[in-house]
Amino acid sequence: MKDPYEILGVARTASAEDLQKAYRKLAKKLHPDLNPGNAEAEEKFKEIAGAYDLVGDAEKRKKFDNGEIDAAGAERPRQKYYRDFASSEQDHPYANNSGFTDFMDSEDGFAELLRRSARAQANRRGHDLEYRLPIEFVEAIAGANKRLTLPDGSTLDVAIPAGITEGQVLRLRGKGAPGSGKGGFGDALIEVEIRPDRSFTRQGDDIYLELPVTLTEAVLGARIKVLTPTGAVTMAVPKGSNTGTMLRLKGKGAPNHAGGHGDQFVKLKVMLPKEPDPELEAFISGWESGKTYNPREAVAT
Repeated sequence: MKDPYEILGVARTASAEDLQKAYRKLAKKLHPDLNPGNAEAEEKFKEIAGAYDLVGDAEKRKKFDNGEIDAAGAERPRQKYYRDFASSEQDHPYANNSGFTDFMDSEDGFAELLRRSARAQANRRGHDLEYRLPIEFVEAIAGANKRLTLPDGSTLDVAIPAGITEGQVLRLRGKGAPGSGKGGFGDALIEVEIRPDRSFTRQGDDIYLELPVTLTEAVLGARIKVLTPTGAVTMAVPKGSNTGTMLRLKGKGAPNHAGGHGDQFVKLKVMLPKEPDPELEAFISGWESGKTYNPREAVAT
């Protein structure tokens, strides 16, 4: 147990008035109603309330100063045998509302705040619990149902809405920590982490894909299958396409808030056969027109 004088930040010789001032100053700074959702401030407030309950009472303070009771308010044993160190059955001194009593005689606004808080302690809502859920790129675009395993082994079923973005937080109401009394459960806050995809990238509502095509498909044109996050579609490759040619699949991007969809842009990449092809080499050697054009004429030399 920490020393109550140390918790309140006063000397052991402090007067009753100094103790009250120190307590009021800390209480106004750390009160839970003034720091909603701040668990650290709430714990510190319980500490100062318990400390003031001990040394703010003249009789208890005298017993503590004389060594008759400890910082928990428990009587000190006359002889220190092993059994004397067993845990006390008394409630934790910082877990009650006795620290509010100093304000009960005051009629200022802060005193009324504490009065209401004292009544609400028995029915406090549970804390929100935060989790992180990794999902695949295609699940973020098309939507999915995922199951999140919690640290205690229980699970939460999470519906991923189509078009969700990196870092977006989903709230599952009533799936957080239990409250006290009639306070009810807090919420579960699920932050979504989208794993990188080896094929797709996203910019806003639009999706981008680099697609390899053969020399024949690029020169003569073709109809080929193209992967999208919601399944494959057929796309026309125009004659004379080149590496870097950008084609658009309208409405195949991510869903947006307006109810529509972005587009998917397909960037072509002409690929030669992996193994040397004598027939292709013979054709290129005899292709006279191929020797006269300069693809680098726009590049400064």
